[in-house]
Amino acid sequence: MPDAIFDDPTLARLYDPLDPDRGDLDAYLALARELSARQVLDVGCGTGTFALLLAAEGVDVVGVDPAAASLDVARAKPGAERVRWLHGDATSLPALQVDLATMTGNVAQVFLTDAAWTATLRGVRAALAPGGYLVFETRDPARRYWERWTREHTFARTDVPGVGIVETWTDLTDVSAPFVTFHGTIALPDGRVLHSDSTLRFREHDEIEASLDQCGYVVEQVRDAPDRPGLEWVFVARAAG
Repeated sequence: MPDAIFDDPTLARLYDPLDPDRGDLDAYLALARELSARQVLDVGCGTGTFALLLAAEGVDVVGVDPAAASLDVARAKPGAERVRWLHGDATSLPALQVDLATMTGNVAQVFLTDAAWTATLRGVRAALAPGGYLVFETRDPARRYWERWTREHTFARTDVPGVGIVETWTDLTDVSAPFVTFHGTIALPDGRVLHSDSTLRFREHDEIEASLDQCGYVVEQVRDAPDRPGLEWVFVARAAG
């Protein structure tokens, strides 16, 4: 089940205004150009920001996400008609043959079990054309970045058009390696306080490479994430065979 921050209609509508700086997507857009991708599958597309950036460049894009509320936001954006939006996940895709599949942000870390991660990798692999690429990012557990997921480091006040001043913060609630759980709070100016709990899995580098190999990929590169240098890996894997 998707976290409330993505699937609660009120929270989904606030997602973009509360996180307007998506400079992290620039590297993915550059990679799509570098790989000459003309058909792209955006796994965990959320509110559609990256899918729409690609579509604006004439790329044929399929965006898939299990959170219906986030897809509703995506479908209401300008240019949304250029994207094929699917409610579901990588294990329930129709027949596709794309040049590139992406998992941006936290997407690759939401699969908590080995079975869910393997099923996702295999679902994406089936959707890739021969020689197609999978690109995703994941945080380096050795950096322990979750230690900054506290109210002290995350508290923010954002003036959301049509809503007013919204206060947000994150509280780290549990670290049971390789799982990290945190609680998000959103305080609205009308007095409502909304909540969302999330758990991410922090896989080791060798573990990720082994899972990709098992599911029919060849790791071509592991890059640094430009927006979080030294904290994340960006895997560029090619469909083998």
